[in-house]
Amino acid sequence: MSIKENPLDPTDLDFRGRLLNTPAGTVIESAHASIMATLIAGGGNSGPGGQGAARQALIASSSYANLLPDANTELTQRGVSVQNHSYGTGVENYYGLEAQGYDQQTQQLPTLLHVFSSGNSGTAASPSGPYQGMAGVANLTGQFKMSKNSVSVGATDALGQVAALSSRGPAYDGRVKPELVAYGDAGSSDASALVSGAALLVQQAYRDRHAGQLPPAALVRAALLNSADDVGSPNVDFVAGFGQLNALGAVRMVLNGHYQQGEVSQDQDQVFTLTVPANTPQLKITLTWTDPAAAANAAQALVNDLDLTLLGPGGAPAWLPWALSAYPHPDSLALPARRRPDHLNNAEQITLAQPAPGVYQLRVRGYHVPSGPQRFSVAYEVASPTFEWLTPDASRNVRPGQPTPLRWSWAGPAQPARFEYRPLGSSGWQPLAPTVDLTQHTLTWVAPDTTTLAQLRCVVADGQTYVSDTLVLARPLPLHVGYNCDAEALITWPATPGATQYQVYRLGATAPEPFRLVADTLLVLAPPLAAGPYFAVAPMLGGRLGERGATNNVAEGGVGCYVQSFLPEQPIADTARLVLALGSRYHLQAVQLQRLGPAGFQTIQTLNPVVQLRTVFTDLTAAPGLNQYRIQSQDAAGRTFYSETETVQLVRHNELLVFPIPVVAGQDLQVAGEPGVPLRLRLYDTLGRLLRDGAADGALNVVPTAGLRPGVYLLRATPVTGGGPTLTRRVVLAE
Repeated sequence: MSIKENPLDPTDLDFRGRLLNTPAGTVIESAHASIMATLIAGGGNSGPGGQGAARQALIASSSYANLLPDANTELTQRGVSVQNHSYGTGVENYYGLEAQGYDQQTQQLPTLLHVFSSGNSGTAASPSGPYQGMAGVANLTGQFKMSKNSVSVGATDALGQVAALSSRGPAYDGRVKPELVAYGDAGSSDASALVSGAALLVQQAYRDRHAGQLPPAALVRAALLNSADDVGSPNVDFVAGFGQLNALGAVRMVLNGHYQQGEVSQDQDQVFTLTVPANTPQLKITLTWTDPAAAANAAQALVNDLDLTLLGPGGAPAWLPWALSAYPHPDSLALPARRRPDHLNNAEQITLAQPAPGVYQLRVRGYHVPSGPQRFSVAYEVASPTFEWLTPDASRNVRPGQPTPLRWSWAGPAQPARFEYRPLGSSGWQPLAPTVDLTQHTLTWVAPDTTTLAQLRCVVADGQTYVSDTLVLARPLPLHVGYNCDAEALITWPATPGATQYQVYRLGATAPEPFRLVADTLLVLAPPLAAGPYFAVAPMLGGRLGERGATNNVAEGGVGCYVQSFLPEQPIADTARLVLALGSRYHLQAVQLQRLGPAGFQTIQTLNPVVQLRTVFTDLTAAPGLNQYRIQSQDAAGRTFYSETETVQLVRHNELLVFPIPVVAGQDLQVAGEPGVPLRLRLYDTLGRLLRDGAADGALNVVPTAGLRPGVYLLRATPVTGGGPTLTRRVVLAE
């Protein structure tokens, strides 16, 4: 896949080992392109939230500084089969050079599919064209989105409602735009990315069945449009197009072989037969073809016009595609679709509710084919009236105490059902929702705040029962670094109630790989980073693997060799206190606080054994002025480790520290007074002339010496509130 816009972030862990052309050191202008790439093909290396629709796809980057198509050679050399365009310009309604270029490129590279966001200007009006000045219609952002052989995508919320700001159709010549809608948390950019990911999955499904050969882009379009779930107005419309993305349905359509491909010329027919079983809720057929590019600024983009007709069994009348009124008036554009010949679009769809059982004929006719013969693709779906759980499933945890979307497929009529839940092993089912219409396809469930294996079930009014996969109710485990020493490192995680084992993962060349299966909640890595610094963990409950937690970089875990942090409580104080935080006490034998003296570092306090992760050391023997400290620790093997050195400026009652002495003229003089005692600082020369006059808060303060000549000066500090002595210190300014 290719992302056409700003450069991607080459350091993003979720693209590891799969970036084709984004060099290190790339200047990232925005995070948008990386977000799009994550939605399409994120590997989930950073954690489950970073996983995209097609997580193993290779990723190429392309600049949108030029809105015309990329060079064919550039795309073919990188093996690009889907290019995502999540960007836009102003509202434009004409068939320009860019739209023409993308249609030409799909003809030249017939397996390449371009996917465009429709835009986030759903309330805007077009500044030109037949729909000029009409608010809320024909407001796709960019004339390149007028191309016929691509897919444009609008945005919905999580419940399938089209977002108010999602750009609407029709195209400038009355064609259906956008063709699809998809969930877009941040608008049609996100929605386009999800459709691009689904298109890659459709291509993969086809390639697996055809010895590595990619499908024509027209077939991918047919699978995506035919499998889409109808939302908004019945059948096709200018708001949601052919419906909301159903990636699973599109992939299954290809895996089940529910498609045909053919070729027709002028006035030629090609007929396919299709057997429809009894009790089928719906039959849906979609015809698509890669149409030759029209002339720039053509009044109508369609060149080759094919017609789709459905003939029923036993001499039943023919059914025609759904078509919309393109008349430039809001009332006309809002009219529901009706069956009639379509001479505008290169995608036509027929649906038939409750079809009679029997053999049907799908007829594709070359109505007007001046540039033929014309290849085409037909996808079809014979909907099943059975219930099927979609999510959650065994591959993903349910988060305890958090809202979880339950989704299912149901092609039958409105039907009441009840939903229930039980922990695995329990004989009793607990009510989850007593009455739900199956045609709503989704329900939000707040899972119990517990850790367990569980199942859901749907009980339909006719008595049919559908039980879900066994689910893992557990929170993803955070991974912590206990220590990171030269010889070994320690990673730890909290226990999951009921877990018998934990699967530790290590990030490999492109994805996390199982590393160790352990029964404890810690793992010693020796040598620590030889296999790479990135690790994650997942619990095992009842032999089932829970969701993997976020990935942690051991080398950047914020913990050194046992010491997480060692800092003075205050850098300037009347009592020296230092706070030690440890990452772990595992195999830690002793900890010693050491202070630098004339003979080197000397131990002044010892912890043996070490019983807590946080300790506050108080040094009552510290001398006024600068004191330097470090931590020395020993493990059970007798190895010794040291922390970084930290300093405390000790200032007793009625004391004043001035340093450095001498100070180079022009540099700042540091002055530390008794903490909490505000001072007035005045600097005099040897003739008694006042050169500097300022306030100090009693902690560390700065007296600038810029402009002063080398020599001897006097600094006087007087307590502002009175009650204390005036202190005088000699200051030497050196050259």
